Amino acid sequence: MKITFVKSALVLLLLVLVSSTVSFSQQFKVLLFTKTDGFHHESIHEGVAAIRLLASRNNFTVDWHENATIFNDKALEKYAVVIFLNTTGNILNAEQKAAFEKFIKAGKGYVGIHSASDTEYDWVWYTKMVGMMFKIHPQQQTAYLKIEDSNFPGMERFPKKLLWTDEWYDFGERKADDLHFLISVDESTYAPYAKWGEKESKGMGSFHPISWYHNYDGGRAFYTALGHIPLTFSDQIFQDHLYGGIYWAATGKGL
Repeated sequence: MKITFVKSALVLLLLVLVSSTVSFSQQFKVLLFTKTDGFHHESIHEGVAAIRLLASRNNFTVDWHENATIFNDKALEKYAVVIFLNTTGNILNAEQKAAFEKFIKAGKGYVGIHSASDTEYDWVWYTKMVGMMFKIHPQQQTAYLKIEDSNFPGMERFPKKLLWTDEWYDFGERKADDLHFLISVDESTYAPYAKWGEKESKGMGSFHPISWYHNYDGGRAFYTALGHIPLTFSDQIFQDHLYGGIYWAATGKGL
């Protein structure tokens, strides 16, 4: 009788341990990367806090790194998606770039936020993954966003038209032909003119994209140009937008 009781207690303990392990398992693991080689955005820390909040709310794990040595085959294999949060300049060496390319080709995901498009201009593979690269911007202004496609995770709260204040990036030529555009900004609702020395722009014209996604080289890539102003990261609509991109890039689900 005593032996039977002990066995039953051990079985019950095992079931509790298994149940606890299952209940605390995470959906996926994310690498959040914020290295800069040039301009350093004030909003980086607010962005890190927001993504950690999203991880807690949506049951995934996030590791924050600014040291590029994390970009190696062994370290990257545990992640489903890599987020470039307001990165700038040349931030990876040749070996690290090769590891990241291998990561995407293995079916993994990339999320680029704001100045991720102001990163690694000479790395052709990366520019094609981002889709369009930053060129110039005017002063921060309020403008109307237009939703181009609501059929994407995290777009549910966006109205068709939304007043928003941010730093409106002009982009250079498209680096990829298969971009699916989610959000654009109406240039008629702000002053798009910008001049930096010899570099000058009057805007992108009738269609000025702000966010998009596409399948890329075996994996998935999502980009949003929103995210310059620190308090943007506490906005529920923007948090939904970010998580939708992270979720899709990590899993390929939701369309």
